[in-house]
Amino acid sequence: MTRGIKHRMKAKRKNKASKKGEGSSSLGPQVPVKVWQPGVDKLEEGEELQCDPSAYNSLHAFHIGWPCLSFDIVRDTLGLVRTEFPHTVYFMAGTQAEKASWNSIGIFKVTNISGKKREPVPKIEGDESGMDDESDSEDDSEDEDEDENGAKGPTLQLRKVAHEGCVNRIRSMTQNPHICAAWSDTGYVQVWDLSTHLNGLAESETEGAQGAAAVFNQDPLFKFKHKDEGFAIDWSPLVPGRLVSGDCKNSIYLWEPTSAATWNVDNTPFIGHTASVEDIQWSPTEPHVFASCSVDGSIAIWDIRLGKSPAASFKAHNADVNVMSWNRLASCMLASGSDDGTISIRDLRLLKEGDSVVAHFEYHKHPITSIEWSPHEASSLAVSSSDNQLTIWDLSLEKDEEEEAEFKAKTKEEVNAPQDLPPQLLFIHQGQKDLKELHWHTQIPGMIVSTASDGFNILMPSNIQSTLPSDGA
Repeated sequence: MTRGIKHRMKAKRKNKASKKGEGSSSLGPQVPVKVWQPGVDKLEEGEELQCDPSAYNSLHAFHIGWPCLSFDIVRDTLGLVRTEFPHTVYFMAGTQAEKASWNSIGIFKVTNISGKKREPVPKIEGDESGMDDESDSEDDSEDEDEDENGAKGPTLQLRKVAHEGCVNRIRSMTQNPHICAAWSDTGYVQVWDLSTHLNGLAESETEGAQGAAAVFNQDPLFKFKHKDEGFAIDWSPLVPGRLVSGDCKNSIYLWEPTSAATWNVDNTPFIGHTASVEDIQWSPTEPHVFASCSVDGSIAIWDIRLGKSPAASFKAHNADVNVMSWNRLASCMLASGSDDGTISIRDLRLLKEGDSVVAHFEYHKHPITSIEWSPHEASSLAVSSSDNQLTIWDLSLEKDEEEEAEFKAKTKEEVNAPQDLPPQLLFIHQGQKDLKELHWHTQIPGMIVSTASDGFNILMPSNIQSTLPSDGA
């Protein structure tokens, strides 16, 4: 179980590194290139990791003051599928301030998120298609310089609503994105209407610039007190306003909406776990079914029509199950991440047969802090860990020696990749300290946002290919 920010200090903007600086020479290396493995290989004295911008279509960093343990991307009306730069994104996040009274819910808009489409594989030297490589490189440098100087960099507009206590987790309602539920370390789950602030950001171009945001005092629409604090919370994607929340005392409560601003919370909790409930996910296809995971190492499947006991329960990991994600494109697939760093993928159709695990990875050596399936590719998911790595996986990939040979021929490199690296590991992002949560943007294919003790990153890896139309139609 790993949840709290290690050092609740003011986040400061830093230039972080995510990849080693020495790239391949066009003349070809004299010695075979070695893949540097985070957490395995050590840096020699005087060496440092440098970010390679060519690995990303877009990469930006920002912070809103105090670090945020949890955030959510707010669904907007700017377009269901957006592929052209620059992008605009709306967020809500909860702070982890040094004093309880200093906390707030941040509602913010990031505009002018710039980027550039890049080739995942370098062009072959001498190929006519590569004649513009030099000019493209110059354009890339100019774009990067402009971002650094702020001329074309993203703009952050921020509003804050006072919140008593640290925000353990925050989620926006899918059907009504201006409504959010926030778990507080005081034991309260509170529902907020943030429409005034979101509308204000949508109408404003300059108000609320970073560092100048006023803190608004506002009462929540509704609140419910658990017997202890918690982290597990999820809105139903099928029934507007239906909510479940789970706490550290093993209890899960069902919230049913009685109006647009009131809820009936069943005082009799769902009981089945023997330790803290860490995460909850509603089924993407069945309105009465949700899943939960726990410090007791198990995952439980619940049907709210069948009473307060789980319909099914099974041991999922040998340690705490910290996080889980139910695949919304392939509803039989459930992913989970553990305190021991392992990731498991289950096919729920195989539960009755005993072994439902279809994939299991032991790449990370520290606790998994967040896991989420891609909303655009059924086989892809992103994972964050306490080892300061954000990894992207594609379960459809398998080792292909012919494809590897073709890649080496194109790059003119002999890359000695470690044999124990899973072929499904698609991308490794570094540069953030104490990663806590990530989310894919459901309306911008390939965009991932992550939060850590030193702020947020917006990233779009260049090798994430989407089957969606490239013209954004």
